[in-house]
Amino acid sequence: MDFLSIVSFLGAAIVLTLMPGPDNLFTLAQSITKGKKAGIYTTLGLCTGLLVHITTATIGISAVIYHSAIAFTLVKYAGAAYLLFLAFKSFTEKSSSLNLGIEDTLNYASLYKKGIIMNLLNPKVSLFFLAFFPQFISYENGNVSFQMLVYGILFLIQAFVIFTLISMFAGKVGYFLRKNPTLSTKINYIQGSLFTLIGLKMAFSEK
Repeated sequence: MDFLSIVSFLGAAIVLTLMPGPDNLFTLAQSITKGKKAGIYTTLGLCTGLLVHITTATIGISAVIYHSAIAFTLVKYAGAAYLLFLAFKSFTEKSSSLNLGIEDTLNYASLYKKGIIMNLLNPKVSLFFLAFFPQFISYENGNVSFQMLVYGILFLIQAFVIFTLISMFAGKVGYFLRKNPTLSTKINYIQGSLFTLIGLKMAFSEK
């Protein structure tokens, strides 16, 4: 691993992390509807899930899922079903207009768990690692597992930074929405719509 490889990896990882996907859209939805702290705690959960994906990719377990169409499909649809369940809960919750103090009443442990579940039920994360990381692995340097682990940690750090920035920005947008009496009554529908979009995207996207 040399400096140029690390810089190239980080550049590619940042671009891929910024591309719309289940994890950053999920963080966006939580931050807009519940505030930046909700997004940050969700991010912590997502990054905890990333640790599992990084570990499994490093030791090769993810390859089993990749080569098993049934296992991949089951995990993918379980993730989509979970998101649609969250969307249903959002649509059926009573709207609370002008609740600017919502961050003080949040269940951060629940948000953290949602982040973990959301990430673990997205098999494409592991497949992404298996497809993306080897492009930067140098077999001449030996110890491939160690190299993948290092790249995994770098990916985790940049993902945490980017998701935190998304949380802060979306939190400001959400604060503006909650200040608007008309929009604040529709905020649950905004969240439900985002969850539905992510769930359908996950369910119907190709392997």
